[in-house]
Amino acid sequence: MQNIAGLEIHEHEKSKRIINISLDDEIIKKLIFPFNKFDLTALELKPFTRFTIAKSLDDLTNNKLSELMNKILRDRDTGCFIIGPKNITSKINDKFLVKLSTAIAHLIGVPNHDSMAGKYYARFEVKHEDKSDSYLRKAYRNMDLHTDGTYVKEITDWLIMTKINEENVKGGETAMLHLDDWEHCDDLFSDPVGKQNFMWGSPKSKNIDYKVEHPVFSSDEEGRPHISYIDQFPEPKNMEQGNFLQKLSDSLEESNNKVITKLPVGNSIIANNYFWLHGRKPFEENKELNRELLRIRGSFFVN
Repeated sequence: MQNIAGLEIHEHEKSKRIINISLDDEIIKKLIFPFNKFDLTALELKPFTRFTIAKSLDDLTNNKLSELMNKILRDRDTGCFIIGPKNITSKINDKFLVKLSTAIAHLIGVPNHDSMAGKYYARFEVKHEDKSDSYLRKAYRNMDLHTDGTYVKEITDWLIMTKINEENVKGGETAMLHLDDWEHCDDLFSDPVGKQNFMWGSPKSKNIDYKVEHPVFSSDEEGRPHISYIDQFPEPKNMEQGNFLQKLSDSLEESNNKVITKLPVGNSIIANNYFWLHGRKPFEENKELNRELLRIRGSFFVN
């Protein structure tokens, strides 16, 4: 791993494909002033302010951080990194973490509008009781492996998930799977049904009033598989498509090569959305359980 002043960079203990990036205390300290210049309302309503705080972060590493993050994300051999403060202090509150996630996102590309939240990011809680229409907030159900953006028209090259807060939590680990590590990838990718157009809808909470059509599998410029899939939203048109989706779901969940990791509070995991799938293990039941996450997803800069 390359050395960059202010950063600790090393391979994740469970996968050489995932890179850990820790921000030293000095960088966090120097971010306080530029981050305080804008409140969250300014960031939400004036998009150019997001690039201002992104530049503040990148300048502290002599523009090496943006270079490193983009290299990791676009490299098929990696495509994923975890980033966060080396030490969590009282100054690193929820607003700071929203701004840090915003800065990271805007060094990678342009976030999509998140229709669920009505802004460029979404914050959501997972608690003991839930009446939502999505697995996203159901604490005691396994969230199966999936990619994001399956049901929207916007390009979704990457996603960021930040853990803002966690209390009284056991379980709920993050599950990740790289397509090149999936034992059944060749078999499913070669099935012509996976290249057919599938209809994709979404529940009411997503605030999307249209449906889209696209295949589960596509290819990159070198012919390697890309995937766009989530178990809850495809609407199979016939028996052939329905049975293909069941085989796909079973094969993903049965994989022995999933990376199961606990994301520390204050950290973000950023992944290439074409060849990394993500999910979540169930939590152990606890009436006081509380977790808050932030999500940003978007496209790479064209240049």
